[in-house]
Amino acid sequence: MELAGRRALVTAGARGIGRAIADRFQELGARVVVTDVDEAAVAEADSAGLLARVSDAADEDAVRSLVSAVGGELGALDVLVNNAGIAGPTGPVDEIDSAEWARTFAVNTHSQFYCVKHGLRLLRAGAEPSIINLSSAAGRLGMAGRSAYSSSKWAVVGFTKTLAIELGPEGIRANAICPGAVDGPRIRSVIEAKARMLQRPVEEITALYEDQSSMRRMVQADDIAEMAAFLAGPRSRNVSGQVMAVDGNTEKLY
Repeated sequence: MELAGRRALVTAGARGIGRAIADRFQELGARVVVTDVDEAAVAEADSAGLLARVSDAADEDAVRSLVSAVGGELGALDVLVNNAGIAGPTGPVDEIDSAEWARTFAVNTHSQFYCVKHGLRLLRAGAEPSIINLSSAAGRLGMAGRSAYSSSKWAVVGFTKTLAIELGPEGIRANAICPGAVDGPRIRSVIEAKARMLQRPVEEITALYEDQSSMRRMVQADDIAEMAAFLAGPRSRNVSGQVMAVDGNTEKLY
């Protein structure tokens, strides 16, 4: 199995995209620790054979404790998947609440910094370490009404490219995945908020999101998991500093 023996940590890994990634890693032979703020989802993930912990990746003290626990359980890390993220506020930039803006960056961007900063000692002890940061199609394109989210995801791309340069000499790779609109509860809530902002029917905005890619469909969480598995494994040993779009060729965001 391609990831046999690999030791991985997936933040926000008890549900959604993170859970799809964790499950795929486990199927491919990896030992996976997932962390999430959702206690019920953590309990379910634990019952499914994942090493699951309740932890907030946006809380630096919690990340310190998490890394210590992961070190005790796995000894080292070969793969770090920074998946924690929130949708953030929707609205014109002058109407966005400053606290919501800050919270979006805390979860989407600062959490990745905390996990790399404190997890680096475990990655340095790992084998052919790989850092996989979740960005977004909104991290390479502008998105009206979604300035907090888009800005935080652009920051992830800059962080990733810098990590690749900084850590490459140590044999540590860093890449970002930019999903398009991933079908699920989060995108549905975003669509509803966008429809309210534009005062247009939800069905109309849903159609725009489905049609914004050349493939004319939303991405599935499993699509992201497959890309993560590639970036975590030996076939990508010389892939670093890259922004991998999994978005059906999205050239404009609504």
